[in-house]
Amino acid sequence: MNQTSLICGSLAIDVIMQYEGRFGDTLLADQLHKVNVSFLVPTMRTEFGGCSGNIAYNLKLLGGDPRIVGVMGQDCAAYLERLQKLGISTQNILIKKDAYNAQCFVTADSDNNQINAFHPGAMSFAHENNIEDAGPARLAIISPDGHLGMLKHADDLQRLGIPFVFDPGQQMPMFTAEQLISFIDKATYVTCNDYEIELLVDRTGLTLADIAHRLEALIVTRGEKGSQIYTKGTSIDIPAVQADAVLDPTGCGDAYRAGLLYGLTHDLGWETTGRLASLLGAIKIAHKGAQNHVVTKEEIADRFEKAFGYRYE
Repeated sequence: MNQTSLICGSLAIDVIMQYEGRFGDTLLADQLHKVNVSFLVPTMRTEFGGCSGNIAYNLKLLGGDPRIVGVMGQDCAAYLERLQKLGISTQNILIKKDAYNAQCFVTADSDNNQINAFHPGAMSFAHENNIEDAGPARLAIISPDGHLGMLKHADDLQRLGIPFVFDPGQQMPMFTAEQLISFIDKATYVTCNDYEIELLVDRTGLTLADIAHRLEALIVTRGEKGSQIYTKGTSIDIPAVQADAVLDPTGCGDAYRAGLLYGLTHDLGWETTGRLASLLGAIKIAHKGAQNHVVTKEEIADRFEKAFGYRYE
């Protein structure tokens, strides 16, 4: 049986810088209309990221079959080499030679406040990457990506009869109420965090129950409170898994979504699928960066059994 998952979404480089002071000591509230400041950042690290890259990385750890449908720019060589070494197909990554990779520049202070700048770059051309070229798949996910690309991929997946998960994330404000409702009606599943579901309800005018009724399942993550899966008129509570450490939440949602894709393509049932997704998020949060946790699928299965008392394999 085909267990390939098409991962539509951003591929980005995160440049993370640490300022040893406090922004509040430099930024004056009554002078914000004419800001001209510079922060000395003694440490800087570069991380591979983007929603599709993060999801594919975690799905590969589980032994899944991810196929990325994304766009990168002229500075793509290092990321492509990394994906290829991981055994993740790069065949359906479109390269735009006249653009740069999507990049997020993050400066954090000693209080963990952040000043971010995001350059969408090649991500803006997601609509030029055709879903048909990726071949047959069991399932797909539309995660945050170029605005036009997300719209086109939803239309194309529906036309091709490939069920998909809609994960609007931080791109939700880019869409009108009508477009969001159209995404919901075309999708098989929708996943949001607790803030995003409130925004989705507010922007569409639909209740949570209304949204769930239009889908096979609505999945809502709630951080340390676990998650809920609304399906067939019922709500399944998924407990959070105790993490070894809480170091960096970046990419935890993407790790969770990889668990969803694996469970759905391997027919694990919602209880087990949600628990596996929860475990992946807990493993990720104990490491800095979205793709720096290294664990075998056997180790994941062992940790699952320890947490829940049975094996999902």
